[in-house]
Parts: sequence; structure tokens; C-alpha cells
Amino acid sequence: MTMSGILVLAEHRDGELRPVTFELIAAAQQVRAEIGDRVTVAIVGSQADRFVPALSVAGVDLILTVASKQREFDADIAEAALGAAMSDCEPALILLAHSVDSMGFAAAFAMRHGTGFATDVFKLGFDSGQLVVTRGGYGQKVNVELDFPGKRTVVLCLRAGTFKPDPKSGNPAVRSLTPSLPESRARFGAFIAPEASGDVDVSAVDFILSIGRGVGEEDNIEQLRELADKLGATLACSRPIADAGWLPKSRQVGQSGKTAVNCKLYIAMGISGAIQHLAGMKHVDTVVAVNTDSNASIFSVARYGIVGDMFEIAQELRKQFE
Repeated sequence: MTMSGILVLAEHRDGELRPVTFELIAAAQQVRAEIGDRVTVAIVGSQADRFVPALSVAGVDLILTVASKQREFDADIAEAALGAAMSDCEPALILLAHSVDSMGFAAAFAMRHGTGFATDVFKLGFDSGQLVVTRGGYGQKVNVELDFPGKRTVVLCLRAGTFKPDPKSGNPAVRSLTPSLPESRARFGAFIAPEASGDVDVSAVDFILSIGRGVGEEDNIEQLRELADKLGATLACSRPIADAGWLPKSRQVGQSGKTAVNCKLYIAMGISGAIQHLAGMKHVDTVVAVNTDSNASIFSVARYGIVGDMFEIAQELRKQFE
């Protein structure tokens, strides 16, 4: 049997599609010519049909709805529904989000169905016609390339914030699947939403001034905050600053923080450029890096680089806006 095409499993939570679903669809568009020019999106839930209009975007050829009794996510049901969708469309590639949901069933699904499997994938490519993917390794200190020799189908969990969605409207076909699904073994309490922080959403702004270890001390942050205000930028940070409690976690850019999806200009001051941080700024059009170390990794992604003391550069910038 020859497998072809791509199957995407949509995610939803509390009655809303999760944005990562459209990132998976965007990733499918990048490789559909090599994998097989057909993209199917499966949606599972007690109200699966209600998501069809939102999922009807360009690049989706077919939407498969799988009705279940369970409104909330259930790993056993998701695995069974994905198996039914796989049998229906026989894909060469299955794309899931690298999320708390997929962690509950993706590995078991891949083992039961004998597929290739990789998690936390942030790059897709081909070498001599064979799929090659890239993920982080050794605590994100290196990038690892993986291939899947002899596998007719490959299951990938893709890192959120990596593939930029372009949800233009489309007109896919829609079909329902009615597989035998297991009874849920889970019991759910009421959903309690976290309290709103009232802080700015760094994933939504277009100009960011971000600071890292080079800031040295917490007392130095206020002058960078004032500079950001003068420039009309949003102050953000790398993980060490958030971990120290010097800025709220909501201001952290990176793999374990926010992704600067809409940012057009990103000024990185005193940031070395660890892989985890770069993951949060890969969509930025223009990066300006300031660092005393000319060999800092941040310069590899910067359009403009300044080797110098961040406070001296900050003072010069401040003068220009007085």
C-alpha cells in the first residue's frame, strides 16, 4: 500500500480552536508537494461540526469530523479517532502539535501503528526525496536531524510558534467519520481560567526591546524600561531575567515563553542567543543585536549587529529621542 498526503489533527480547548492548529496547516503547505498533494484536517469532539467554518482555510482539501461523547480532550479517544482518520485517508505524514494533549497519546499511537515518530520538531526538509526533520537535543544545546528509513507513515509533533499561519479562507470538502471510540476513563471538574495578569502580550506587538544577562543587575532594568518607552517599544527579556523574577514571565521571549509572531523590529540587548530564545523570535523581520561578545550566537540571526556595551548604546539611543 502506498501512503500519500498529510493528515493534521486539530486541537481545541474550552470550545475554541487552538492557534497551533493553523500552524500545523501552514507546515503541511511547505511539504505537500513532496509528500503528496492532499491535506486533510481531522477534528474530534462532541461538537466537532461547529469547527468546520474556522477550519475551512486555503490549503485544506478535506475536513474529517469525528463525533465523540466527550467534550473535553481525552487521550484514549484522540488516539482512536486519529487511527480511524489514518485508515480513512492513508497519509504519509501525520502532524500533531507538540503540546500537553499530544504527549498523552502520540508516542503510543506511533508504537501501535509502526510509524516513524519525532517530537518538538521545528524544521521540515528533504534529502534525496526523503523526509528529514530537525529538533533540539541535549537540552536544546544542539540541533538534531532525523530521518525515517522504511517508514510508510511518519508522525511528527511540531513545536508551537515555529510555522507562521496564513489562514486565508478556503472551501474544503467535509466528511464525517463514525468509528467505534472507547469510553472515557477520565473525570473532569470545572474549568478554572487563570487570572488575567493585565500585562502586555508580547506575541502581539510589532516592536520589542529585549534584555538578557548582560543587564547585570535588577536595578539596571529601570533605565532600559525608560528607553523602551522613549522608543515606543515593548520591554521583553530572555529566560534568565524572568527566572530571576526581574520581569514577569509574560515578558519572556523564547521556547518556554512567548513567540514574537507579529514583531517587525526586535532589539536584543545583552542576549547571547541561545537556541531556546531564538525559537521565540524566528518570525521577526529585522533583528538588531547589541553584545560585547562578537562571537555571540545572536549575531547569526541579526540583520544589524553592534559589538559594544549595551548601556553605552542605550545612552546613545536615548539621546536621539530626547
